[in-house]
Amino acid sequence: MNEKETIEAALFAAGGTLDAQTLGKIIGKPANKAVTIVETLMKEYSERGSGIEIIDLGQRYVMQVKPMLTDLVRPVAPKELSAPMLRTLAMIAYHQPVVQSDLVDMRGNTVYDHIRELINRGLIVSVPYGRTKKLQTTPLFADYFGLSSNDPEAIKQKIIELSHQQSGDKGLNKWLGYKLVAFTPMYQSLAILCGIEDYKVINAYDPTEEEIEELADVSKLVISRGYLEKVSRYYDGEIIEVSSTTFDDIIQAVEALENVGNKQKTEFTLSNLRDLKEKYVSKALLIDKKVKPATDMISRIVSDLKLGVSAEGVVIAPDYDLTSNGVQVGEGADILVPTHGSVETDLIERVCRKYDAIIDGLKALEKTSSD
Repeated sequence: MNEKETIEAALFAAGGTLDAQTLGKIIGKPANKAVTIVETLMKEYSERGSGIEIIDLGQRYVMQVKPMLTDLVRPVAPKELSAPMLRTLAMIAYHQPVVQSDLVDMRGNTVYDHIRELINRGLIVSVPYGRTKKLQTTPLFADYFGLSSNDPEAIKQKIIELSHQQSGDKGLNKWLGYKLVAFTPMYQSLAILCGIEDYKVINAYDPTEEEIEELADVSKLVISRGYLEKVSRYYDGEIIEVSSTTFDDIIQAVEALENVGNKQKTEFTLSNLRDLKEKYVSKALLIDKKVKPATDMISRIVSDLKLGVSAEGVVIAPDYDLTSNGVQVGEGADILVPTHGSVETDLIERVCRKYDAIIDGLKALEKTSSD
């Protein structure tokens, strides 16, 4: 059997690197003979303009698709590692040997699935360590990423180098355990109010498979109050339930995110919110009319504005047609409060619209009465 054909077939079948000693054993010759044959193959592949190339990684050789063609053949190639799994692998590679329980603390319970997959692919090994395990990369890890060595320190330096090339220290934080805060669409503006630069917007109430994967990289998830049970089906990290009916609601939401936001920005936002609340309370002090809130939501706003309440007062209701029980709360109301603002609208603006609707409506009614 032709030795060159045998080595070519071995490199193709391996799907990763083979060292000179292994190739020599396959053809029953010394390693230096295998090196000579591989070098001949490398030259032939280069000269004939093949879409395949053989790369020398220091007497370790890999046959691969040329980089310029990888995007074209990607649709028919084996499935790549997902972004969350790559981050788990990067953390193992950087901190190795890393205790599995520590990794779970940093990445969440979804890391167990990542570990199983990475072990099955031969990229990491798991070694018993007391009641848990230690994880570290294998030589196949270096082959997979085209590294010349599987030495832990060399891998660590390579990760630092690549992360700095991509996005400086933020890139390193991103791959080595820094986890994002995520907001459901309605509360995206909270990120801006808190000065949070790195965040995701995810529909956690009915997420796609891609969004479920993205949730694995989230440390805190901000959702509307009342959806905890539903969201917990897809996410097992810290959930912050918030509301946006009153200024106090937004104040509480900002305070809940103080430790992940920009301190100066959150302090400015909190001060602004408290000033706005006082401004609206001052406006309401000039109103004599008593009110009759149609829902708990309206009652909370009325209480915040310190308006007088009476069973015969001005009926104030939200502008939606039906409650969850099918009751038409807005029918016959004297004042309707807007509740269906666009999710892109700033939270503070949405609250101001509610307060303005009540105060302006009551002032209009008082003017009508005096006329």
